[in-house]
Amino acid sequence: MKERYSFLISPVWLGWLAACVIFCAVCYLLGQWQLDRREGALEEINRVVSNYDEDPIPYSEARELFVEGADEDEWTVVTMSGQYMPEDSLLARNRGHGGQVGYEQLVPFREDSTGDVLVVSRGWLPTSSTDGSQPSFNPDPPEGDAEITVRLKPAEPAIDRGAPEGQLASVDLEEYASVVDYSVVEGAYGLMAEESPQPADVPYQLARPALDEGPHLGYSMQWVAFGLLSFVGWGYAARVHARNRDMELLEDAEDDGALAGSPAVSLSKQERLRELKRIRRQQSGKYSDEDAEDAWVEERLLNR
Repeated sequence: MKERYSFLISPVWLGWLAACVIFCAVCYLLGQWQLDRREGALEEINRVVSNYDEDPIPYSEARELFVEGADEDEWTVVTMSGQYMPEDSLLARNRGHGGQVGYEQLVPFREDSTGDVLVVSRGWLPTSSTDGSQPSFNPDPPEGDAEITVRLKPAEPAIDRGAPEGQLASVDLEEYASVVDYSVVEGAYGLMAEESPQPADVPYQLARPALDEGPHLGYSMQWVAFGLLSFVGWGYAARVHARNRDMELLEDAEDDGALAGSPAVSLSKQERLRELKRIRRQQSGKYSDEDAEDAWVEERLLNR
């Protein structure tokens, strides 16, 4: 057995083994990446379950949450009273909803008890069918005093993409603050849940986030399986190579007449190969008692 697979320690086969090890390591890292993505999805699901349907808290209690904009506070339900400032409203472009791309209407809201100005996303607006750079409608928020209920959303990072005047590429509150001439709370913004009074025309409300962790666990297992299969393929290739070497050895021996006079000449290739290996061991002085017993059994079977 050792002699049969001695080629495995050759540079070529060791190189292929090293390639399998590297491929397996890459697959492991890709599997871990999928597990990390699953972990992120589970954290998002837990935030939705924990915060989305909780009783609302007043803005005075949630003020620091909006200032900090921490991920764990996402979807916290908050109520506040104040006035919209529609003259400084902007649109966040390329926002998906129901399989379509449109805009989110962003309007500053001055909260009464603190005087803070927060950005509120009142909802989604579809793209105009005639002018793709504008929404099909853009309703005004209620005038005067309003009471609203929002869900906290951390500010989005800036992206390296331009936007037409009056629009933002993302809900980047620092960029929003640079557009207006007053301070804006920059940690988080509010996603509209309810407002009173409610105008006749309002943007479409964004859907509740799906509680779906995605296929990341399955993909992770697939990457691990791919890595292990590389070793299975290497082993199978080694077995095939060893078998081909055996057949070449048998053909060379038959051409040289090494099996002449042996009872194995009329048998199958595998049986002739076993006989050839027995002869080789005899010639090399490595013929053991077990080999002699096997040869005796084979001879009796051939003479039956």
